[in-house]
Amino acid sequence: MSFFISDAMAEGAAATGSGWEGLIPLVLLFAVFYFLLIRPQQKKVKEHKALVSDLKKGDEVVTYGGLGGKIRDLSETFCDVEISDNVIVKIDRQNIARLLPKGTLKGE
Repeated sequence: MSFFISDAMAEGAAATGSGWEGLIPLVLLFAVFYFLLIRPQQKKVKEHKALVSDLKKGDEVVTYGGLGGKIRDLSETFCDVEISDNVIVKIDRQNIARLLPKGTLKGE
């Protein structure tokens, strides 16, 4: 059988120093993921929580669905948004994407 497959000769184990050398790439990979993915996402979540908690009547908002309107009523979890004259929709407070400057929707 050695005609087709050469015999494997075992050598002595190579001295690699300490086991910490194998962990360095994993630590670097975790650090890159933390600073490029995890940390910015946590910052964005914190900013959105602050936005939702600071909402008040009369604010002009845009939802994640793209609806723009003025807040008419607020409760703990929902808010009524007037999207046109006498057209009021009830949406979840968490679905508000951003706050618009006052008077933005009047121009339409």
